[in-house]
Amino acid sequence: MVFGSVPNIQSSRHVRSASVSDDVDFEIKGAEMQFVEIELDPGESAIAEAGSMMFKDPAIEMTTIFGDGSEQEGNSFMDKLLGAGKRVITGESLFTTVFTHHGTGKARVGFASPYPGHVLAIKLDEVDGRLICQKDAFLCAAKGVSIGISFQKRMLTGLFGGEGFIMQSLEGDGWAFVHVGGTTLERILAPGEELHVDTGCVAAYTGDIDFDVVRAGSIKSMIFGGEGVFFAKLRGPGKVWIQSLPFSRLAGRMLAAAPKGGGRHVGEGSILGGIGDLLDGD
Repeated sequence: MVFGSVPNIQSSRHVRSASVSDDVDFEIKGAEMQFVEIELDPGESAIAEAGSMMFKDPAIEMTTIFGDGSEQEGNSFMDKLLGAGKRVITGESLFTTVFTHHGTGKARVGFASPYPGHVLAIKLDEVDGRLICQKDAFLCAAKGVSIGISFQKRMLTGLFGGEGFIMQSLEGDGWAFVHVGGTTLERILAPGEELHVDTGCVAAYTGDIDFDVVRAGSIKSMIFGGEGVFFAKLRGPGKVWIQSLPFSRLAGRMLAAAPKGGGRHVGEGSILGGIGDLLDGD
């Protein structure tokens, strides 16, 4: 991965090799609301979640398929249905949108983040072919990347691990693009090294990371500390991506600030109430 000289633009130029996934070129642009622009050669394809497309060139044809398109051509309908069913368990659609370049030369398609944050570009063959991420983190990928599910092996981890018993598993050898909220922190953990993280802030980690939960201090801290009952315990070796703004935290703040009582506006602590709004120009 090469970081260009233009700020807030991340790019990659590929070297063609024997690969299952299409080896696409891309640029990640923006700051707080990033999007990824994928450049396709004739015949190359990218897959994406429904509703994530920002723009595309006319030569790129958009089709909808069962699952993620990583199944072998000889697979039966039931095999493809099972692959699509895995996506439903993680809260995604049965279908995936495929964008294929049917023209000549180069063509580009862009995919946008759903809320403020950053787009991670991860070459799966550089992380041993597997990445575990939160259920709604997947944005798009080169065709050939498999989108499945990952079960938490321990019941306690499944119940209190933030994203629950089921997380998303991205497998293959191509580029995968994952959206994380807010600012991203990347940590490489040595063998046996541990890191405690707020359960909602765990965005993604490599398949060799051991994920568990640990109690958040004493009973007093658990009840009155405001950090929840459990922390996520990540043990190396492996790589972890941490997000500063989980969507659940953003949604909670928005819900708390929403008008209550039949749509009436609730002021932010003003003792003047509606008169204060008039003085403020609202």
